[in-house]
Amino acid sequence: MKYEKIDSQLFIENRKRFAKKLKPGSIAVFNSSDIYPSSADGARPFLQHTDIFYLSGIDQEESVLVIAPDAKQEAHKEMLFLRETNETIAVWEGHKYTKEEAFETSGIKSVFWLSDMERVLAEVAFESEFFYLNTNEHYRAGVSVQTRDDRFRTWCQERFPLHKYERVAPIMHELRAVKSQIEIDLIQKACDITEKGFRRILGFVKPGVMEYEIEAELYHEFIRNRSVGMAYEPIIASGGSACVLHYIENNRECKDGDLLLMDFGAEYANYSSDLTRTIPVNGKFTDRQKDVYNAVLRVQKKAYELLVPGNNWFTYHEQVGELMTQELIGLGLITEEDVKNQDPSWPAYKKYFMHGTSHHLGLDVHDYGSRYHTFEAGMVFTVEPGIYIPEENIGIRIENDVVIQETGLPKDLMENIPVTVEEIEALMSEGK
Repeated sequence: MKYEKIDSQLFIENRKRFAKKLKPGSIAVFNSSDIYPSSADGARPFLQHTDIFYLSGIDQEESVLVIAPDAKQEAHKEMLFLRETNETIAVWEGHKYTKEEAFETSGIKSVFWLSDMERVLAEVAFESEFFYLNTNEHYRAGVSVQTRDDRFRTWCQERFPLHKYERVAPIMHELRAVKSQIEIDLIQKACDITEKGFRRILGFVKPGVMEYEIEAELYHEFIRNRSVGMAYEPIIASGGSACVLHYIENNRECKDGDLLLMDFGAEYANYSSDLTRTIPVNGKFTDRQKDVYNAVLRVQKKAYELLVPGNNWFTYHEQVGELMTQELIGLGLITEEDVKNQDPSWPAYKKYFMHGTSHHLGLDVHDYGSRYHTFEAGMVFTVEPGIYIPEENIGIRIENDVVIQETGLPKDLMENIPVTVEEIEALMSEGK
């Protein structure tokens, strides 16, 4: 791993909070992600399942975490099962966790090799009543491949058919929605790396530069700062491509007079950041571009005021929609008559601002958290309004990551990243 060691207290406290949510006599099992094959003997880089990382800090394939708070033996209350290494694996694949290193990382004393898992798990299962197993229940999920959790669930239900089975996901969605200070510090580190990338490209972008060259500059800056790279597939969209919400080809030339919408974020220690900035390719906004840009920025700043404890997802997005409606009227894009006659299920503003304003952020870019829970201090959200006008070749989105506070405005984790027209134009001028 490129990142610096994380305080194991994070994972110890996370497990304590999780264990309190289980029914008496329960066992919860978490599996690492698969290493996914590509073709021939190729494979995609390993990316740990965020649930097992959240509860253990273990960042290695073929790892299993078992939590059984009511186990009869103290050694069985928290257990890690890891792939046993050997000289051949060390030569061909590199170092794997020793039992001592796994304890130092996770704070879990009982570390076994995977070869012991069936025997030890059976011993604990026969004195327990419930199994808590994992599935992907994120509301945006589109699951089309079988995972280690899927295979384990099938095996477990065949091996222990008379046990009662419960879902891990609702508990994890509740716990992971509210971040501890250690987590917020890790997200801040990811945001700080993202800032370095953005400042780097402000002096690089000019007419004639290719979108993929900008992407390469970002990767360079991220990796040299202990990130593995992007937290998600980056959007580097110039001209009309900025009006395509998930444009990821990043293969066009940036042309004089065009805007460049860039949606990217570094990961750090598996935690995500998520930034969007829109800049003029030639370093100078036109009057119309500036007007639209400042309208988006005003909506973002006013949206901050709505991210407070007690508000909720649906009310918040309605309130932001009302803010955007007024800005679009001011820009001449919609009229009062359009608003009066709008379909409530698809308001008039949606023609130019068709996506949501915020999502949870953390170990996953679209992190865990129910849309039906009211906002709480410690929740981390993106704030990303946008206006997209294909007929004018204008697509503008501005996005920062914020933490809801007990009182007052949320803390902006990206407050040091240039965002105003004046800041962007000045920094781009300096780089030329």
